[in-house]
Amino acid sequence: MSSARPAPDQAANPTDESRRNWVRVTDLDSLIAKGRKVVKANGKQIALFHVADRGTEDGAIQACNNRCPHEGYPLIEGALSGGADGAACKLTCNWHNWKFDLDSGETEIGGDKLRRYPVRVEDGAVLVDITDPAPEELIKTALDNIADAMPRHEYDRIAREVARLKKAGGNPEQGILKAAQHSFDRFEFGYTHAFAAAADWLRTGDELAVNEAERLASVVEVIGHMSWDTMRERRYPFTSESRPYDEDGFVQAIEDEDEDTAIAYINGALAENLGMPALRRGLLRAALAHYQMFGHAPIYVYKTEQLADRLGPDALEPLLLCLVRGLIYASREDLIPEFKAYRPAIQSWSDGGNAPPRPATDYTRLSVSKTLDLIRESAQRGPELYHVLLEAAALQLLAFRVDMDARTDNSVSENVNWLDFTHAITFANAGRWAAEHYPELWPAVLLQIGCFLGRNAGFLDDGVCLEEWRVSDTPDIYLNTILHGMLDHDFPEYIVACHYVKLATAMRDEIDNAPDAGFVPVLTAGLNRLIAHPIKRKHVLRTANQSLDFVGREG
Repeated sequence: MSSARPAPDQAANPTDESRRNWVRVTDLDSLIAKGRKVVKANGKQIALFHVADRGTEDGAIQACNNRCPHEGYPLIEGALSGGADGAACKLTCNWHNWKFDLDSGETEIGGDKLRRYPVRVEDGAVLVDITDPAPEELIKTALDNIADAMPRHEYDRIAREVARLKKAGGNPEQGILKAAQHSFDRFEFGYTHAFAAAADWLRTGDELAVNEAERLASVVEVIGHMSWDTMRERRYPFTSESRPYDEDGFVQAIEDEDEDTAIAYINGALAENLGMPALRRGLLRAALAHYQMFGHAPIYVYKTEQLADRLGPDALEPLLLCLVRGLIYASREDLIPEFKAYRPAIQSWSDGGNAPPRPATDYTRLSVSKTLDLIRESAQRGPELYHVLLEAAALQLLAFRVDMDARTDNSVSENVNWLDFTHAITFANAGRWAAEHYPELWPAVLLQIGCFLGRNAGFLDDGVCLEEWRVSDTPDIYLNTILHGMLDHDFPEYIVACHYVKLATAMRDEIDNAPDAGFVPVLTAGLNRLIAHPIKRKHVLRTANQSLDFVGREG
């Protein structure tokens, strides 16, 4: 009786015969008579197919998981094609038309790989080797499949592969590292919230998930966002040039928008095994050299350090290179007329006063220029002034004119929404972290908070009352409830979901840092009102009106 040949890729299973686990599953005659059969062995449900005319006396026998790796449809109900003259043996899952080549093991239409099993025939019996691959092989396969799923943003497949990674004994954070290594040079203009929100998502899963599904959700949101932001993007290579790290030279290269030189310094730092603590000050100096990227630059530095700490040293290179590219391409708002008062204010900071900070309400209704002047009156009282300015930003968040988010007849300069106000909070959180490490950065941090305050002053609703939106729960209970709810959010866009997570996390950190500060009840009230009036996620008519107006004015 001849033996059915195993498929080529099944050499990935252990080759040491003593380690194989051959199990008798059926009689050959019974299988030939039926053509296909489902058998069970050690908890596995296996589909057997007899393929006639494959060049052997008994034909060929193929064995695979009966459950389609996509959504579990029984493959024994699938369509089998091929056979004569060595033609490929293809199995189609009729549920979603996924197609598997049972000879090569490839998934021809679909994504997830189908597990197949070696088969042999002995004394009229069909035996299947059910030996599981080694854990390290399963982990590598899952990681490779995560990267393979990213270019097409196969969200559900990413979730399955992370689950397979964990089942094999791997750490889901290995999947995030793999995703970062796959995507870091596909961000054409550098860092995005796909990286910046990752540490907050992971922290939410660590601290608030109550089951494995919620923990998995926090990881999949991170990888899915990286996938979305780089979907179908080509690689944008970084220079391989290296030079010894010099902080001043690095900061100047960022100022000059000279990516190759800045990256060369980072390459040199990595070659010297310098970590984030050694690079932090230079990165923050560059991030705060301008009121830029609408405050994202220092947030990105802050979150890079947090994520690198989670993912380990192998994450440092992809995260840093992507971050530096983001700083190179950062828009510099202090160079536009609206914020022209920033540069002279910071240049004359040393002439500022030592007056006690005014009440927070005094900083909420002024122009950018007047807000910066008022801040300079208390220039020598950095941390104390910070708490007042954060309270002012919280008051503005609470009082945002929600009708601005819905307007369709406004000018481009009035395209204001909740994020203009939430960014003041998340920037302040990152700014405090930066200035506590390097007090010389307080002037930039405080004045840039002032830029937010001055910008947002014209879009406040006088009718909003703190008591109407005050949260009755303690801040920690309220914020943890919001964050836990984000593990099953319903926002189609990653960018919206991650802003809620980043905002609530920043609020929690600031309240933990100063639990008795005046901003505490205002922060949670502002978030409460935001949740009651969600961000409008698309502006169809506004875009049409503004486009018609813009084109009509073109020369």
